[in-house]
Amino acid sequence: MTAYTYIKRLRLLSKIGDLDNPENIKSIICTYQCTESFKELLANSYDYYVRYKGLVWNKPKFVREDKPIFIPLESELDTLIAKARLKMSIFLQLLKETGVDSGEAWKPRWIDINIENKTVSITPTKNHNARVLPISTNLLSRLLKLPRIKERVFACKDLDDFRRRYEGVHNALADKLGNPRIRMIAFRTFRHMKATMEYHKTKDILHIKWLLGHKRIENTLIYTHLVYFTSEEYACKVAKTIEEANELIESGFEYVAEVDAVKLFRKRK
Repeated sequence: MTAYTYIKRLRLLSKIGDLDNPENIKSIICTYQCTESFKELLANSYDYYVRYKGLVWNKPKFVREDKPIFIPLESELDTLIAKARLKMSIFLQLLKETGVDSGEAWKPRWIDINIENKTVSITPTKNHNARVLPISTNLLSRLLKLPRIKERVFACKDLDDFRRRYEGVHNALADKLGNPRIRMIAFRTFRHMKATMEYHKTKDILHIKWLLGHKRIENTLIYTHLVYFTSEEYACKVAKTIEEANELIESGFEYVAEVDAVKLFRKRK
């Protein structure tokens, strides 16, 4: 959780209670009309305030609800990437292709991008492992279109500001298309999607653990949810040449089989 998020939660509490009265705030948090998960976030934020001010309180504990992770259609992610402005569009494509945490996607420097090998070196966050991940030719070419005005690729004020701008983009797009599902697509949704799709293709949980940079397999199991895909959810393409096959793979299609001397590919819609 970032400093901005902590402050946001504290501002919420300050509007309905006295921050310097721990018992008052504890009562407010425990009776607040929200999920147990959000109550835990409020308690965590206020705990920092208590320690900073030298106050004393008995921090309440909450049990988070076990909810299924939202997995969007790939076409919905692609629509967001297509409609966003250049820098944000590239950032979202990086999230989609690599499955990295948004904090990790925010950190790459130009020297972390290997043009020859088409890879990006990931500096870990949240106690993740460092790793080097492949990226598509399309993403590489788009990254190289960004101005090199600073050491880091995404040279903006901060990630929180960038996230707020993204929320404005997906909210506006959801209203325009009449698709409320798009409002549910946060930065972390791209990570959930990548983990789910990769596991669906490989059935290799250790590969997903490495991909996500997890140190513990239990964390991987939280992020990885099997989804049953029907044939109606796939777009199918045919490649007659190596060049056509390469283009399909670069576009995210996966090889299925070869029939009558042509290669069949598919991608979730």
